[in-house]
Amino acid sequence: MTEQDRVTVNDPRGPVNNGEGHQYVFYGAGADWMIRRGVESLRVAREDRKRLADRFVRPVGYRVAAERLEKPGSVVLLEAPPGSGRRAAAIMLLHGLGEDEGADEDRVRFEELPATDKDTDTGTEGSPLAPDEGDRFLLDLSGIADEEAYTKAQRLMALRRSQVQEAKAHLVVVLPAGMDHAHSPDLEPDRVTLRRPRGVAVVTRYLRMDRMPFRSADLRSDDLQRLCDRSPMRELARLAGLVRSAREDGRFGADFAGWLDQAMHAVTDRAGEVGKQVTTVRTAPERALLLATAVFEEAHADTVYEAWQGLMKTVRHEEEATTELAGRDFGERLEALGIERDADGGLRFGRLAYADAVRTYFWANFPGVRDELKDWIGHATGLHGLTTDDRVNAVVRFGERSLAVGRPDHLFDLVVRWTDRATGASRDPRAVAALELGLSHERFGGWFRRRIYECARSGPLSDGLARILTNACLQSLGETHPDQAMVRLHHLAVRKGAAAGEAREAVLDLAGRDRRLYRLLIDRLRERTGRVPRETDPHLGLLTELLNSARAPDPPPWPDLFLGWEAVFSQPPTDLWNLLANSWLNAVAGDSSREMALDLMVRATHNRAVALHRLYAIAYDWVGPTRHPSREAVAALFWRHIDHAQYARTQSTGGGPRTTEEAR
Repeated sequence: MTEQDRVTVNDPRGPVNNGEGHQYVFYGAGADWMIRRGVESLRVAREDRKRLADRFVRPVGYRVAAERLEKPGSVVLLEAPPGSGRRAAAIMLLHGLGEDEGADEDRVRFEELPATDKDTDTGTEGSPLAPDEGDRFLLDLSGIADEEAYTKAQRLMALRRSQVQEAKAHLVVVLPAGMDHAHSPDLEPDRVTLRRPRGVAVVTRYLRMDRMPFRSADLRSDDLQRLCDRSPMRELARLAGLVRSAREDGRFGADFAGWLDQAMHAVTDRAGEVGKQVTTVRTAPERALLLATAVFEEAHADTVYEAWQGLMKTVRHEEEATTELAGRDFGERLEALGIERDADGGLRFGRLAYADAVRTYFWANFPGVRDELKDWIGHATGLHGLTTDDRVNAVVRFGERSLAVGRPDHLFDLVVRWTDRATGASRDPRAVAALELGLSHERFGGWFRRRIYECARSGPLSDGLARILTNACLQSLGETHPDQAMVRLHHLAVRKGAAAGEAREAVLDLAGRDRRLYRLLIDRLRERTGRVPRETDPHLGLLTELLNSARAPDPPPWPDLFLGWEAVFSQPPTDLWNLLANSWLNAVAGDSSREMALDLMVRATHNRAVALHRLYAIAYDWVGPTRHPSREAVAALFWRHIDHAQYARTQSTGGGPRTTEEAR
């Protein structure tokens, strides 16, 4: 049972996960950097849930919560102390419910809801929850520490609870700790208290899933027991991951006792060790080298040397005016700091997880240089000697520390800097990794979603930034917050610029994944169609493409299509009509079960003469001079629907009958 895990996979051929923790998939570059470590994810995708289920240890009170959640329309409010794995418990309750009910994972929603209305789009930019029967929702309020904010969150939660109950869906809410005095009395019937599971049981489960060769007696030391009794679940998951890392490293012995000892020291002693070393190392060059190695650990020594020199220039340190040959050589400096070179020339610290502790120390204790560190990372990650994996590792390490000290703007500023300089259709892997990290962060994910929203709907954007935002919305937000991804992609798709085409394809692709999203996009586009002249109306063009037969879900959602066609045919005819009508004529010619499209398209014109005439002419041109029998049959059926509509129109206006041949 955990709330945070870590995993590293080298050279994957696709999305994989073979270690402790959640899976983090980065899109847009080579496979050698798809999986990264140390990111707190909000993702509740099926693969992540299944993997968490393999390592989950049920806390005390879990069964009571599970029994309450079984009933359709049920809401469960979890109360548990921080570090007890309360978020993981909420996810597993919803996941287990789906397994018990045999839920269709491709149909049933499993989504996390925004904690406050600040995380949603306001006004017409937002979208209602609109749950369906069996849908499962997670609402994590554990990050709220302000009583006023919690009062507002409870009002929003009450609305969502009523929607879930009415739709016979399911909702699990993680309540904030220390807010008992602010709980609404209405919450009491749904509240369940959880107590943390046995820490040793959690560590044991993780180690067994990693196929560690150990005996139960190996976990009975007093030091380990104390650690298991007081540490948050995320730290216990990290401990198990460090045991695996020690085994895979090859420098820390060949038996479980040695690996566990190294992992224990990494968890309990590293912060103090780094503090003592930095206190001892007083010169700027040595401290800069310590930090540069921690950020670029495993990169080649020559490149780390360049990064080190760049860091000293960034913090405006000037070496004495003397030849390098007169001072200490690079190797001597490394040895004095406990930094080793591996057989391939890469640099690493001699102690397990020491680089993590170095980065944590510098960001926590040198706040005055954080702006300079941002500028340094912006330049140093572009050094020619770095591999793509080196670059992304450095970005993730920088991003983790920036987010830990509350500076998400530093990470986003670098995204803008890297993408503003991008050329062509390529995506900078550094920017992709930075956005993925920010969007998946438990505390600042909402901040990044809002920032992307602001960029997408206002102000000029470089094509490079627009492409990166498009990629992040489709691949990351599309998994975790599909409604918000839809809103942002829509804004990007109707902007000017070469990147808008990619955004259009992305929003159409996202809508095609889910019938609810398809309906949502139709509604958004209908509301906006006709606000500008039709020749320059991007909403009309996007709506017409969305209504194309090739974009429609199977089976077609006829009521939604009708509303969309109604909006298109209410505007003066354009060439877009030809593409739309031809697509459905082709669809009917290939599948007679779609004949309803012909009648509904005609009905969507509301018998407007100009629209009926145009549809008749389109069908005539579609048949073509070859007069293929199958096409003639489809066109004849279409024309009959048009004739009936024209007759109804002339009857209602009192005019004489008029044939479609005359209209043509």
